[in-house]
Amino acid sequence: MSKGTLAKDCSFCHNERMKHTTEIIVRSYECDSYNHVNNAVYLNYLEHARMDFLHAAGFDYKGIVAAGFSLYVTHIDIHYKGSAFLDDRLFIETYPSKLKHVMGEFSQKITKEDGTVCAEATVTWASVTSTGRPAKIPDEFMVDGLKPEEN
Repeated sequence: MSKGTLAKDCSFCHNERMKHTTEIIVRSYECDSYNHVNNAVYLNYLEHARMDFLHAAGFDYKGIVAAGFSLYVTHIDIHYKGSAFLDDRLFIETYPSKLKHVMGEFSQKITKEDGTVCAEATVTWASVTSTGRPAKIPDEFMVDGLKPEEN
């Protein structure tokens, strides 16, 4: 695999928590003056991996937007645990950890190829109408991938 290429390894199983792993190779412009990935870049990695997760789960993101709904991130709790550097191969694991009437949570972990954990995050999202009012995701857009193991 060439540098900067993304690979997806998705496993959706009815008996296990639905997880998705996105692979990213750290690019030079993502590193700061300390020569490691800048803390703000991890937020981009997490967003990219969540979109990969939604695509792999069969979630129709364009369709829900066309129907007048959006999924907004309302809170991110991130814990930085280790550093990543240029050309490091990172694996971002994403899985749903909570689903309520109009909101949910994804748990995400970024690890290096050697198993070092760089960051762990919980991302809270809400479904809203085009006017910004909280609303349940319409049934035709609900996919099993959004449901955590315990739901």
